[in-house]
Amino acid sequence: MRPFVCAAVVALLGLTHLASAQEQVIRIATEGAYPPFNYMQPDGSIAGLDVDIANALCAEMKAECTIVAQDWDGMIPALMANKFDAVIASMSITEERKLQVDFSDKYYTTPLAVVVPKDSALSGVGVEDMKGKTVGAQAATTQANYADDVYAKGGAEVKMYPTQDEAATDLQNGRVDALISDKFVVVDWLNKAGKDCCRLLGDVPETETEAGIAIRKGDDALRERFNTAIKAIVADGTYGKIVGKYFPFDIY
Repeated sequence: MRPFVCAAVVALLGLTHLASAQEQVIRIATEGAYPPFNYMQPDGSIAGLDVDIANALCAEMKAECTIVAQDWDGMIPALMANKFDAVIASMSITEERKLQVDFSDKYYTTPLAVVVPKDSALSGVGVEDMKGKTVGAQAATTQANYADDVYAKGGAEVKMYPTQDEAATDLQNGRVDALISDKFVVVDWLNKAGKDCCRLLGDVPETETEAGIAIRKGDDALRERFNTAIKAIVADGTYGKIVGKYFPFDIY
């Protein structure tokens, strides 16, 4: 009987450890300055599509989660320093970022787009169109990379900003000639604060990227939990209901 009892105890301890891991609070970071995906409300709470997706995934996983705000520039270093467990902040999945962190499957897909003042003479989003112009972008983003790698090399001056809001404000105030951005974010801005000043110039060809959940390298169990939950909320309609609060079209 002794070997059987020992085996049973070991198995029980293993199950207990697994249950404990499952019940551990998952700490999720978002930016809080990228509406409509994440933004701060007057009462200091964080809201937006990223936050709604995070809450839906946690409910699907039956996990207790906390959501905190983190400045964009420090997002990946803070994740790697174990200040939180995952980032749900519209972070595009790129090869450069995959050298530092792992990603879940996508939870939405978006192209880049350019917006300009309504009275702008610009008629296209190409390199030649931007030559000699000042183009704004939020730093450390795929749009910033495109502005640096394409527009700057073609003769544009590129200005980087800590947040999307600051970049949009400078466009609104005439300090830049154009703003390159995630299309969904900038369309939301054009429908609200930017509706009187600015217009959509066009999508930037071949810039579609996927947003995923960033996780520390090697945390495969958490990544797979998120992947399973993403599939589940897409399949049962929860994802569509969340997106419908913010956009009249599918973004998956």
